[in-house]
Amino acid sequence: MPHVRIVQLPAAALAALSRQDLAGAQAAGPVPLSAWLAGPDNAGLWSRRHRQVLADPAEAAWVTGVIWDEAAGRATGRAGYHGRPVDGLVEIGYAVDPAYRRRGYGGAALAVLLDRAAREPEVRTVRLSIRPDNVPSLALAARHGFRQVGDQWDDEDGLELVFELPADRVAAG
Repeated sequence: MPHVRIVQLPAAALAALSRQDLAGAQAAGPVPLSAWLAGPDNAGLWSRRHRQVLADPAEAAWVTGVIWDEAAGRATGRAGYHGRPVDGLVEIGYAVDPAYRRRGYGGAALAVLLDRAAREPEVRTVRLSIRPDNVPSLALAARHGFRQVGDQWDDEDGLELVFELPADRVAAG
């Protein structure tokens, strides 16, 4: 599994990514970013995260950042929480750049986020929402001990299966 960290982005980089402005995001961000991160598939997410951070700067430490491959020195996707804990719950979201899929980046990012959640005293439950056709993410959820607790309709992704894991059951990474 690759060694990754989640690199948080400043509000200016989130704003540039929401406009699909790679050059602006590169200038504002702490690490080199990819065209995929600044592409149309991600613009809506970056826009939501930018608004979220502007409304509450404390969210910046929790929201989606960049999956950064330390050894290769490159961005391979995006990952983070939907926001800081609410009533003991955090939800994880991640997506790997298609150029880097099937190389362990999703699992590595999930492990980093689960480790942090387990160490945060205010987190009691970790949630994942996964489309039923996303076989790799379903397998990752099962491998980490997540249990399905229901389903929901997402206006962007359609039907999602909802999985949860108690933070005190996160396996030591």
